Amino acid sequence: MNVNQGTILVTGGAGYIGSHVVQQLGEAGYQIVVYDNCSTGSPSSVLYGDLIVGDLSDLDRLYQVFATYQFTAVLHFAASLIAPESVTRPLDYYANNTRNTLNLLRCCSVMGVNKLIFSSTAAVYGEPKENPVQETAETLPINPYGRSKLMSEWLIRDYGNVSSLRYVILRYFNVAGADPRGNLGAIAEKATQLIRVACDAALKRRSNLGVFGTDFSTPDGTAIRDYIHVEDLASAHLAALQYLEEGGNSQILNCGYEQGHSVQEVIDRVKAISQIDFPVLKLARRTGDPASVVACSDKIQSLLSWKPRYNDLDTIIKSTLDWERRRKVNSPTFLHNRSSTSDASLKVV
Repeated sequence: MNVNQGTILVTGGAGYIGSHVVQQLGEAGYQIVVYDNCSTGSPSSVLYGDLIVGDLSDLDRLYQVFATYQFTAVLHFAASLIAPESVTRPLDYYANNTRNTLNLLRCCSVMGVNKLIFSSTAAVYGEPKENPVQETAETLPINPYGRSKLMSEWLIRDYGNVSSLRYVILRYFNVAGADPRGNLGAIAEKATQLIRVACDAALKRRSNLGVFGTDFSTPDGTAIRDYIHVEDLASAHLAALQYLEEGGNSQILNCGYEQGHSVQEVIDRVKAISQIDFPVLKLARRTGDPASVVACSDKIQSLLSWKPRYNDLDTIIKSTLDWERRRKVNSPTFLHNRSSTSDASLKVV
């Protein structure tokens, strides 16, 4: 598709999820500016558009960027996202997640930007009472990460109520996988997501894998989660952007497959696909870990006509393994093979 809808701002577009969305936006013909402090992302992950290395806490610079480019929409990914870390560093999480969302909204207000897509999380639900979890479920986050994201949602909703802003808040479940073409994947060295950690163990980058809780009320005793491929999540953002461009009203939407897999099932599949065994340690439950969290995704599929392409655990694991096998460990400036994005141009401003 060839679009001419003005320039899109993508905050955090050098990170794992943001970079996959930038690639899809670029391939769809959008003009893109990525604003990222590159604390966890990398310039080499930005395959389209202009990259501005900056922090959302720098409100003066942010205003200048908005004034220069005259954005028509904002996709906001930039955030801190490790839940256990948020417990020990709550002020950092409220600053980077909540305050910086406020800064972004101030710029949107002054510069007249009225379309926003926000990267939220299933952590806002806390310990859900029912599965699959619907968007109308009670929001009772159990850690500063989830609370900082929910507070950001409140900011967006409150501002939307008194302005022309229309938004789509996307609540992610467990994001995993990598671009099947090999252009992009996770590069942060501190892997915390189960599938990537298990792949690290299979590739002997760690000596073992710890399982937090084997006595949940689930068929095999380990926790169940809904894993969504990062490419499907990226396509949901493009569908949400098109929805807003066509005049759609503000929405909150879950991003998942309505399909849960247990921790033990993931481990077994990683071992089978990699054909490598690795030690697994049984550890005590972490405080607040729910037994099962699975998305109800009826709303996003019906409203945005979103159709996942990679709804398969083995596919998610294989793409992660392929990426991790070729990724240079301890090299945050790993340059990707851009053969399938040969028309991409990157300008660091």
